[in-house]
Amino acid sequence: MPAKKSDTALSETTGLLPPVGIKAANGPGRGFRAAFIVAPVGALFVAAMVGNALLPEMSPWRITGGGGRANRDPKGPYSLVQVQEGEGLLDSYDFFDGPDNVGSGGYVTYVNRSSAMDSGIMKVTEEVDTSYSEDPILSGKDAGSGNKTKFLYMGSAPTDAGPREAIRLEGKTRFNRGLYVIDLHHMPAGCGTWPAIWLSDEENWPVNGEIDIIEGVNYQTAAKTALHTHKGCDMSDVSDNAKTGGWDPAVGIPNGKTGIPDMTPRNATNCYVYAKHQWTNQGCVAVAEEGTIGEPINDVGGGVFALEWDPYYGHIRTWAFVPHGNVPEDLKASILAGGKGSPPDPDRWGKPYGVFPIGKGTGCPKKHFQNMHLIINLAFCGAVAGERYWMDCPNKFKQFKTCQEYIKSDPEELNEAYWKIKGIYVYQRELE
Repeated sequence: MPAKKSDTALSETTGLLPPVGIKAANGPGRGFRAAFIVAPVGALFVAAMVGNALLPEMSPWRITGGGGRANRDPKGPYSLVQVQEGEGLLDSYDFFDGPDNVGSGGYVTYVNRSSAMDSGIMKVTEEVDTSYSEDPILSGKDAGSGNKTKFLYMGSAPTDAGPREAIRLEGKTRFNRGLYVIDLHHMPAGCGTWPAIWLSDEENWPVNGEIDIIEGVNYQTAAKTALHTHKGCDMSDVSDNAKTGGWDPAVGIPNGKTGIPDMTPRNATNCYVYAKHQWTNQGCVAVAEEGTIGEPINDVGGGVFALEWDPYYGHIRTWAFVPHGNVPEDLKASILAGGKGSPPDPDRWGKPYGVFPIGKGTGCPKKHFQNMHLIINLAFCGAVAGERYWMDCPNKFKQFKTCQEYIKSDPEELNEAYWKIKGIYVYQRELE
């Protein structure tokens, strides 16, 4: 994995803080870690008394002026901080080069940029985009005059050794907040596939958290947003009226002593990766309606996914707008303008399918999510898709007894295992 920069200053753009001394034992990977090692670091405490009161705590989202006095907070309207489209998208990322880590165990070898381009598993095309053709903003432009839009394709290829070659992009910018919008026109789908677009600080996982924005497993068709944290982040008090989606079930976990599956109905609302009565690293998982990822969205040309990570206002919220005709007008206008123009306002979009309260007065302190970067990858089999292979792919299982055997056979189905991305747009609230 490329070396990480260690910054000591707080960035007003990204709210970047220096990483804490927690290391993932198995290196960078797809969220799952078999163990983690705590590296001793000195603790720094800054406090000042004014009468009997302490000054406000220092935090990733509070910008301070001279003398430590807090004077600006990210509480204003959203403004654009990153546009990732076409070749420019690739410039925003480093390419991870090598096999997947032991914890995730993907049956994949990630390749660098030149190898991906040379082999044809990555390309940038120009095509007429008709996904918004019924919108008056686009009428007579892309759909009528033939103006073209750039799309990034990222797929995979078989190897003689067995593991497929694929791509893993790791963002160069670290964030502590933001609104992340992904205009997706196709995502990898099919038996053995495990694609994801997510936020994490892998070297400090799970202490600095992980947020899975889009994640597909085999033939699953319902979008999910999962949070993975250290101990002390729980969402059991979230009201069903605050969201349109439900929670992932946590049923059938074997008893640690007897091995007998516990069939007590429970929801996966504890974000701690080793939470009791949940699968290891299940996390807290919000689930959208069916037809919001996988083959169903590919059949309709994709959709737009948005995640709002807003520590100042105390929540993480997530939406899946499928197909493109369901994208809110302000968000649609911003995407068509390349992220420029009037910024989108999530409060106008209706209820999200997932809501995760964070901060004071909630069951999850804000500190569980910090110093994260965007990651885009496609894995095969591994700790999730591979473990579910026999259950999710029963017909394939009759012929191929392991997920790895099926993937190595280079089935025609894997022709659909590719990303097609129009753009990723990152917004942050203005400081006031």
